[in-house]
Amino acid sequence: MQMPPPPTPARAARIGRRRLLQQALALSLLTPAALLAQDLPGLVARAKPSVLLVGTFGALDSPRFGFRGTGFVVGDGTLAVTGAHVLPPLQMVETQERRLAVQVWGADRQWTPRMATVLMNDPAHDVALLRFEGPPAPALRLASDAPPPEGSDIALIGFPIGGLLGYSHVTHRGVVAAHTAISLPSLNAQTLNARNVAQLRQGAFEILQLDIISYPGNSGGPVLDIATGEVVGVLSMALIKGTRESALSSPTGISYAIPTRHVRALMSSARVEDKGGNKP
Repeated sequence: MQMPPPPTPARAARIGRRRLLQQALALSLLTPAALLAQDLPGLVARAKPSVLLVGTFGALDSPRFGFRGTGFVVGDGTLAVTGAHVLPPLQMVETQERRLAVQVWGADRQWTPRMATVLMNDPAHDVALLRFEGPPAPALRLASDAPPPEGSDIALIGFPIGGLLGYSHVTHRGVVAAHTAISLPSLNAQTLNARNVAQLRQGAFEILQLDIISYPGNSGGPVLDIATGEVVGVLSMALIKGTRESALSSPTGISYAIPTRHVRALMSSARVEDKGGNKP
């Protein structure tokens, strides 16, 4: 069988240009959402070591670690942010037998308990800053004080329903639905019902309304901007229908997060530096 003659240099150049145009067209067909979806697994993998369990550790308790919510590492790697309502009541940790603690996910894929103390607590905005013992953990980068635009793609990493599913990082994806004015209920900032929301619309500060499913246990977790990998908020509460139990059986898919600027304010008050952290 006779082989065709090799292409002339001019024809070879035309073939090369055609292939480049085909590759460029294939890339252009990937919408921004598709590109973000491709990057989300990498973002989750990089962020997981920075997302912590927050609770209490008691030598005489069974189990020794009592889970209360989610937190995440910031600053120099020994600071953690969580929700103020995640913290245990003072009477629970006033003795040496039980202390505030976090658990850090290590390179060996094991949880390591670290004792912690509260540096600053802001119940009015439902954020708290902790210092934990031991070597630094990877820190997340905080976004600027400007709120993320409505419609931004976000991801939430935490531990829904606590230990019932095992202490495995779980990711939910959604969007920033709105910037809305709200004030937090004084006794419990974990869930709201429709009546409470209506009463709180005259609230004192702006909060992020998220179109995303969250559950008890997610509270205090980071809300990540998928495009930048930065923390834009701290999950505070979820809208519920009817009773508290319906938060599990019939989630509304409406959640609320505290903007990052309130975390920066706590760090400034505690005179600790935001070193920028690692951009996931």
